[in-house]
Amino acid sequence: MLYNPARRHTAIDQGLVWSAILLASFGLVMVYSASIAMAEAERFTGFRSHYFLARHGIYLVAGLLAGAAAFKVPVRYWQAAAPWLFMAGVGLLIALLIPGVGREVNGARRWISLGPATFQPSEVMKLLVVLYAADYTVRKAAFMDDLKKGFLPMFSVMFFVAGLLLREPDFGALVVVTTIALAILFLGGLNWRIFVVLAVGLAAAFVLLIVSSPYRLQRILGFMDPWADAYGKGYQLSHSLIAFGRGEWLGVGLGASVEKLFYLPEAHTDFLLAVIAEELGFAGVAAVITLFVFLVLRAFAVGRQAASLERYYAALVAQGIGVWLAAQAFINMGVNMGLLPTKGLTLPFLSFGGTGIVMNCVAIAIVLRIDFENRYLMRGGSL
Repeated sequence: MLYNPARRHTAIDQGLVWSAILLASFGLVMVYSASIAMAEAERFTGFRSHYFLARHGIYLVAGLLAGAAAFKVPVRYWQAAAPWLFMAGVGLLIALLIPGVGREVNGARRWISLGPATFQPSEVMKLLVVLYAADYTVRKAAFMDDLKKGFLPMFSVMFFVAGLLLREPDFGALVVVTTIALAILFLGGLNWRIFVVLAVGLAAAFVLLIVSSPYRLQRILGFMDPWADAYGKGYQLSHSLIAFGRGEWLGVGLGASVEKLFYLPEAHTDFLLAVIAEELGFAGVAAVITLFVFLVLRAFAVGRQAASLERYYAALVAQGIGVWLAAQAFINMGVNMGLLPTKGLTLPFLSFGGTGIVMNCVAIAIVLRIDFENRYLMRGGSL
């Protein structure tokens, strides 16, 4: 049975729900503020100021509907389907590379056109990696100290996925997916010596990928000193830092940003936090960070509760989703603040985007389902 109406009285984590709702609602307001100038000036928007607001609202509604459907699915069904869902996700990444299927934008083939909308498989893959890595770790729990039986099979699979992501290319998604898989293996009991060797090896591999690619190397050089070429490779970061500087403590006021007026590229997606910093200042950025910290801590708390009930797959899924949201938010914030090189990663729940918003909603719904089942078991029920 997918859902039992008799269980409706069982409470869910209100803190988790409201932190997600507040982030999504705040994101809707800020996407409108950051995009209104572009929407009024571009032909493809029909010169409508509400173009991005309307689309973002539709994506949020789609996310809520998808989340409601995901919440009704018991966790054991997610576990049973995890390998098959993961293979389907790999198939989508392969489909991107087929001429005529994947849509190329600015040299990157990351989207599949679905009529008026686009679909980004790498966003789906982040959730599927959580589900699959948790299932793999539970199945291989007895071999987590064995390099050959416990780690190498997962490494082989993730190496293949990494190759597909680099073919798009989507280096940001690769970093997030790798972080998720590594974190879940570690939380599942991977031998710490293997973990350390793996972490060092991955760091070396990322450095090699950067050095071997002129495009990525230029981004690193621009990150090291954005003011040296403020109109070239340091353009995005320099304008993001200007936005942060203008915001000071309380910002210049909602809607009063100057940097969003065609100075700051991708103001409503990758650099939305810079607009928040300019318009709402340190206070606005601190509020966003606080909400993310609370959201991630609640996800980990749900995971710990599941582990205490010996629901190890559910525990790893909840904590894996927490790692995913924390890693992606940290990278996006680091890029906006000039702490990390520029990556094409959005801010979860806030930035404009279709597939990303929907998958964020589904991920939180799965954590809420885990919490729902935890509470039901603690009240004497059985699944």
